[in-house]
Amino acid sequence: TLHTNVFSQGKGNREQQFHLWFDPTTAFHTYTILWNSQRIIFLVDNIPIRVFTNMESQGVPFPSKQPMSIHSSLWNADEWATQGGRVKADWTNAPFVASYKNFKAEGCIWNPASASSTCSPGAWQTQELDAAGRNRIRWVQSKYMIYNYCSDLKRFPQGVPYECKQSRFL
Repeated sequence: TLHTNVFSQGKGNREQQFHLWFDPTTAFHTYTILWNSQRIIFLVDNIPIRVFTNMESQGVPFPSKQPMSIHSSLWNADEWATQGGRVKADWTNAPFVASYKNFKAEGCIWNPASASSTCSPGAWQTQELDAAGRNRIRWVQSKYMIYNYCSDLKRFPQGVPYECKQSRFL
């Protein structure tokens, strides 16, 4: 299960989970997070699986005033993150190992004093999904998404967060 989340101002609660359309243990795959000032796009083997759009102007927290960090882990999440605890870790498959190769990062230089960043020009700074990308993300989300915070009324009994009511692919 691939678990994604977006943290801003120290808070997450914007999780989406996917069963992948391939066995990730048989070969290396490319996992990409494209983060610019307009959106964060998560991709697997260049196929978009998730977009988190910057809606700060409407009061939705977006990580624009903090340096980027990426966390990757093998996680024993026996509660809500595992479909309400229904899916348990199969410890007979231990040891669990993750390895990385060809890690690349392009980005801006964060200045903590001014809470801003300086960037070299690059196409990634304005990248968005085209029509083909929007079709691919719909395919992934309809067939492989197993959890979406936007539809979890148990976690959000007062109503889902504002961004869940907007177009996800802007």
